Amino acid sequence: MFRTGDKNLITDVAGLKVGNSQNARLKSGVTVVLCGEPATAGVKVLGGAPGTRETDLLAPHNLVESVNAVVLSGGSAFGLDAASGAQGALREMGKGFEVGGFRVPIVPAAILFDLANGGDKDWGRFPPYRELGYEATQAAAEDFALGTHGAATGATTAGLKGGLGSASCILPNGVTIGALVAVNAIGSTTIGDTAHFWAAPFEIGAEFGGLGLPSPLPGNAHDVTTKLGGAKLGGNTTIGVIATDAKLTKAAAHRLAIAAHDGFARAIWPAHTPLDGDLVFALGTGYSGVEPDIPASVELYAAAAATMARAIARGVFAAEKAEGDVMPVWSER
Repeated sequence: MFRTGDKNLITDVAGLKVGNSQNARLKSGVTVVLCGEPATAGVKVLGGAPGTRETDLLAPHNLVESVNAVVLSGGSAFGLDAASGAQGALREMGKGFEVGGFRVPIVPAAILFDLANGGDKDWGRFPPYRELGYEATQAAAEDFALGTHGAATGATTAGLKGGLGSASCILPNGVTIGALVAVNAIGSTTIGDTAHFWAAPFEIGAEFGGLGLPSPLPGNAHDVTTKLGGAKLGGNTTIGVIATDAKLTKAAAHRLAIAAHDGFARAIWPAHTPLDGDLVFALGTGYSGVEPDIPASVELYAAAAATMARAIARGVFAAEKAEGDVMPVWSER
């Protein structure tokens, strides 16, 4: 049976810190996962409308093996500027891939669409995301806030406000796995019109309300409800990071990212649509020294899906009401 890490956050994975920066008027922000030492990384995109930076280098056949940070940002394509801000902060820290006598911080990034969420996007000539990325990197710590913070400050789902979620678990072999996710899905994280989360079978304790599954299931449980039927059209995309202290090759990190997408499918209905840019980055810090064999890898990948599902529910559960919101928060349901 899995148990959570001490914080029940992705930072239970040794070697990682997380920083948030947000602007309440903008209703948007940035979240940065900072690697103490370069971490082996992979990525998998299963949504039909992604927005990314530096994801090609994560392919197993390409040169760079590890990354210094990963950025999740609001702002649609404008939010890709956040990676430049994170790069600037990392350069000041002396971190980066050494090439030709220079250090180049390696910072893959992904964005979600939160432009139509009621925030003031009249930012002038240049969007604010570069500065938000710099601030989030500087703020990186082992403790960080969930819900209406960072990249998920203005996130929405079908019928409810989205949020920044995180969770962790420790496997029987001592390996830790953690998830971080900005939930901005076109689909729903709750069952029908109830307050019960689709991720309920994976809940540990009462980390997102302890309601379990409804019995019986409501008649509309399988109805395909999306934000497209709401009063205002929003954008979409759930973007996340799955991380472990196990030793991974780039190919194994890629497989870990694939497995974590099963957590999207367990926690969001529907997921991976043509209108979502659903993406998972994977990180292996190697701090445990454990290199999983095939049987241990199966358990690791199963835990990746369960931990990501829990993180998604925790993000929506923790969302806070704010002025100008276009969606209610879970606690109001």
